[in-house]
Amino acid sequence: MFRSAGNFCAAIRQRRKFLGWTKAELARRSGTGERFIVELESGKPSCQLEKSLVVARTVGIEVGDLRTAQAALTISDDDLDFLPTFGDGR
Repeated sequence: MFRSAGNFCAAIRQRRKFLGWTKAELARRSGTGERFIVELESGKPSCQLEKSLVVARTVGIEVGDLRTAQAALTISDDDLDFLPTFGDGR
């Protein structure tokens, strides 16, 4: 499970390199631009989710689907320590 955008971006970059693809090649194969791949792999926070998921699928990373999301509802509070907290503790 990816616990941060940084983990997700690193997995994309690692898988692309494992496949021996350049950023331009991944962009072509996923129907995006090379600039998007550069921004995605660098962890730009405003990258579009849909395009990011397409790129992930292109390199063979499946993020999951709604059928498995129910399992996430049973996570205990201890498993959520990686999430940021805000001023009121939520």
